Amino acid sequence: MTRPSRCRGLAVCVAVTLLGAGSAAGQSRAFQIGPRGTLGTRTDLSASMSFADIDADGDLDILVANGRHWAQANEIFVNNGRGRFSLMRMLGSESATSYGIPAGDLDGDGDWDVAVGNDQAPNMLFRNDGGVFVAAGTFGGVNEPTRSITLADVDSNGTLDILITNRGASNEIVLNGGNWDFTKVVHFGTTDDSTISVAVADMNEDGFADLVLANRDGQANAVYFGDGRLGWNSSAAFGTGSDETRAVAVADVDGDGHLDVITGNIGESNGVYFGNGRGDFDAELLFGAPDGETFSLAVADLDLDGTPDIVVGNVGQKNVAFFNRGGRLGFDAVAFGLEDGASYGVTVGDLNGDGYPDVGVANSDGPNVVYVNVGR
Repeated sequence: MTRPSRCRGLAVCVAVTLLGAGSAAGQSRAFQIGPRGTLGTRTDLSASMSFADIDADGDLDILVANGRHWAQANEIFVNNGRGRFSLMRMLGSESATSYGIPAGDLDGDGDWDVAVGNDQAPNMLFRNDGGVFVAAGTFGGVNEPTRSITLADVDSNGTLDILITNRGASNEIVLNGGNWDFTKVVHFGTTDDSTISVAVADMNEDGFADLVLANRDGQANAVYFGDGRLGWNSSAAFGTGSDETRAVAVADVDGDGHLDVITGNIGESNGVYFGNGRGDFDAELLFGAPDGETFSLAVADLDLDGTPDIVVGNVGQKNVAFFNRGGRLGFDAVAFGLEDGASYGVTVGDLNGDGYPDVGVANSDGPNVVYVNVGR
């Protein structure tokens, strides 16, 4: 079926025809719950999930952020090397209202540390000490309405900084000062942005990191352009100006050498905005249901054809993998999961070592699941 365009001021406006699972791009792959693919029997209010090799044994383990607005314990599921997760540990000794749980090498010692973002509770750092996590202090503002955490080197000094999005409050970048010094804070956006997610990329190709914001509550999505001096004062809006955007990612979807922006929206179709290398967009492509409820998304080459595909996590609808049919030609949609799930978080990575990215889904008030990327 063809989606009507809602482009605003774009040179080219693309309407998307979504094809069924029998079309060429998606007919070779499917997503199935793997052996022991449910991560335990608990049904926490999970908000996000990340993959990382926390024990340095060559396979990806799973971290799950639980709680959202209610304090619950976060979890680590250890991969046995075959994509099964029979060992679970708690992350830290306290329960919290956790939304984000990304992993990265924060101290430069070669292993994966963890930053946890909490809603109206202190954000927590955990240092990886040989596969065991040790509490390493807090970061960012106190009691902010945090919705996501992103790790990226925004000041180009070779260390990972921490970006915090706060719904209805100022967003923060906590700079990595080395030796676990995360005290210097730079703000971005406006003081009342309802930002849910942020992606870091050089959208105008000037060599500096830009910030791509997904906003809710009737606020426009925006790209904030970096000046190389920790300033993000100039910006450009994208979308309709009132999209309820819950997730954002950046990738070169059409293979033209310029980065594009992918948004996951609530109550409308999702979008791809095709960048032109100057910081703005010359076309838009809509995908997914016109009444979609996408709360999370991830980008990976799911079928190993050399093009980025998109996985979205939906609420009250099945999750969907969108296989790239050739940039601006649209996607082949392959649905998986529950009709009535609440997938607040999705992430991708090769869990079983077969070369194909698998999908992890964090469900709020439902079991968290690993879906294996299989041939059919």
